[in-house]
Amino acid sequence: MSAINTALVIGGGAAGTAAAILLVEQGVDVELVEIAPDVVALGSGITLQGNALRVLRRLGVWESVRRLGHEFSTVGLRAPDGTLLAEITDARTGGPDLPAAVGMYRPDLARVLTGRADELGVRLRFATRCSALDQDADGVGVRFDDGSTGRYDLVVGADGVRSATRRMLGIDLEPEPTGMGIWRVFAPRPVSVTRTDLCYGGPAHIAGYCPTGPDALYAYLVEDAQDRTGLAPGEKLAVVRDLAWHYRGPWDEIRSNLTDPASINYTWFETHLLDGPWHRGRVVLIGDAVHVCPPTLAQGAALALEDAAVLAELLGAAERVDEELWSAFTARRLERARAVVNGSVQLGQWLLDGEEGDVPGLMAEVARVVGEPA
Repeated sequence: MSAINTALVIGGGAAGTAAAILLVEQGVDVELVEIAPDVVALGSGITLQGNALRVLRRLGVWESVRRLGHEFSTVGLRAPDGTLLAEITDARTGGPDLPAAVGMYRPDLARVLTGRADELGVRLRFATRCSALDQDADGVGVRFDDGSTGRYDLVVGADGVRSATRRMLGIDLEPEPTGMGIWRVFAPRPVSVTRTDLCYGGPAHIAGYCPTGPDALYAYLVEDAQDRTGLAPGEKLAVVRDLAWHYRGPWDEIRSNLTDPASINYTWFETHLLDGPWHRGRVVLIGDAVHVCPPTLAQGAALALEDAAVLAELLGAAERVDEELWSAFTARRLERARAVVNGSVQLGQWLLDGEEGDVPGLMAEVARVVGEPA
């Protein structure tokens, strides 16, 4: 049972599809609307830490994720010349029966989650935008851009960093750049790449890569944030290859495979955190709509999935949607998200400032926090 009978989820990313899956499993009639015309996911690859895998197992998709992705439980640290400086056993934040991390192609994860939602009976509507919310004590009336309307016991806004739902609620929260930009590229995986390796130093703040399946990886190079919008695809490829030229070891093989301009994605690191309750009445925000952190600790997707799991758990145990439920949700999520966001930003700031901060200590503390079940 659940405190609600009907729910609208706005946004078809990881947070939204996870919330839809878990609510429909409780017998809730769930509708999910997504502004994109089909299942999409920007970027090339994603690193799913153990605490994300714990939720994916709860969603019933772990075996699919395992089959499509590449699991590993150590991280390498390399010098720019390719020398392996250290091999670190990564924290298994999802528990001892799950790997420390899985690298995966982002569109594959999106398809797996959406497929699971569809299989369980979530009503999926693509190319649909929520244009207005009108709520009272008992529910939320919603108008969509195609002229249709609906009424729901709960609306979940999981529509990303520039959430339209957040703006409709009148919440003043916008992402701020942290000063870094990241080049991501999807490429064939050399057989020598079996885990994430990171290099701090050289012309990039971070040069790293993550295997995403049997034959693929995503590589990334982090620089000072620059306006790269005017570059043509071929020029972007040239910039990436030039940066990658300064790194050796597995990068030599990776660089030789960087030939497709369409595989390159460039974004700035951004951050925000809604410091306070994530709901207004019967509308609640989760995922990037309320917390965004640079990917320096690879915890963005994990936080989003945890939001969905905790929300569904509390709704399933409650008799009504009231302040007691929302207080419990805030208590379970806000400080945990703050620890991850602050840690992710701090690690990047040390790199920007050229400071030798306690990176291992920071990473261990965040791993300790997220290693506890959400």
